[in-house]
Amino acid sequence: MPGGASEYSAINARVRAMYSTQIKEHELTLMFEVPDFDSLIEVLKHTVYGPYLDKEKTKALTPRRAAFQIRGHLADTYISIIRMAPQSVHSLLAQRYRYFEVDNLKAILRGIVTGASWDRVRFVLFPLGAETVLPAQEMMETGNVAGAVELLRDTPYYPTLSFAMKRYSAEQNLFPLEVALDLNYWREIRKDVNQLAGDDRTQAVRIIGSLVDMNNLMWAIRYRVYHHLSEEELINYTLPFGYRVHDRDIRAIAAGADIAQVVKRIYPSLPDVDALLQDPHKGLPELESLLRRMVKRQCETALTGNPFHIGVPLAYLTLSEFEVQDLVVLMEAKSAQMPYEAFRTYLMLGQSPIG
Repeated sequence: MPGGASEYSAINARVRAMYSTQIKEHELTLMFEVPDFDSLIEVLKHTVYGPYLDKEKTKALTPRRAAFQIRGHLADTYISIIRMAPQSVHSLLAQRYRYFEVDNLKAILRGIVTGASWDRVRFVLFPLGAETVLPAQEMMETGNVAGAVELLRDTPYYPTLSFAMKRYSAEQNLFPLEVALDLNYWREIRKDVNQLAGDDRTQAVRIIGSLVDMNNLMWAIRYRVYHHLSEEELINYTLPFGYRVHDRDIRAIAAGADIAQVVKRIYPSLPDVDALLQDPHKGLPELESLLRRMVKRQCETALTGNPFHIGVPLAYLTLSEFEVQDLVVLMEAKSAQMPYEAFRTYLMLGQSPIG
């Protein structure tokens, strides 16, 4: 039977050692207190991200370039864990890593549409190195979306994009392409989860399912609030599965149900939902932050108790991703010298999970 102590002992020890290097409370306090971007970088150089920042010798280190550098640590972490993983869960971890390739693909397509240069786009991309099927620079150099998609003919992304290109050609809007990529990604990772058994499947359902819930619920609300999609379109552009967010919940939002009531039914422990969503345009960032903290709780729970299952590496990778996201927010905020209250909502560092 897959899983168990014999398969997970080495990777569990490795993950525990890596987990101990995450940002500490005293480091976090310093980061909040520093006055500017350069001071923040000096603090970060004394953390696990230091060697990655030191790779960049230029004095003109910008938030974009620094973000690129620290993402290198996350990339190395993924590769290390995937290589150590039991064969039975290798596909799931590899698919989890492809999340960044999907994001890169969307960023490349946006760069083409906006006429951005390769030099500008390259440091927005996640540093996958040789672990990617995307000919990113060549795609940018085509100068058009159709040509870029053709370069993907021999990759897993081509069937999804070539089908969605019909609507893109009619509307000249990247929205159908980006939605198609997102939906296909989560459908594929669900297949990998469903192939697991025992504790591996239980833990993967909780963590991956919570990520699906967060994305799917936020998509549904944004499609209705910002894009004013029809009921049919909203259903077509979301997922009919999840851990706590189910198809009936998405359909209720699509049909015009009170969003706050739907959210409270799914997450009865979330505080002040009515007040938060009284003005959805203002409240959605805070809601997304609360949902991320619930995913964080799932991950922290997976790191306690029996350690011999896929939940341990999945949880650590997800927490590492959240940490990098927060550090990027901090770098941009300190560069702009924003007050704490202006960016607090977008952070999870130092935040306690919601029950």
